[in-house]
Amino acid sequence: MWARVARFEGDPGDIDERVNRLRAMLDANGIPPELAGAKFLLLADRESGGMLGLTLFETEEAMRVGDGAMNAGPGHAGSRSAVEFYEVPVHTL
Repeated sequence: MWARVARFEGDPGDIDERVNRLRAMLDANGIPPELAGAKFLLLADRESGGMLGLTLFETEEAMRVGDGAMNAGPGHAGSRSAVEFYEVPVHTL
């Protein structure tokens, strides 16, 4: 398993707005085909306004394809400040 971790910065006062924007986009457009089979988690720090978007993929190749699709789309969780990639050698999902 592989993980793409994106860090977002933003105003602590608009976390709910950013989360709702992301939910609305997913409801309206669905998951892009490049992200089929991926699992998503969004972590929010209401004190700092920061968020971490964690996307899990079965293979490294799927992660790279998914990264391309996510980079091409508009940001909905705030101002993206970093993206990192990890192998996930242990998981219980």
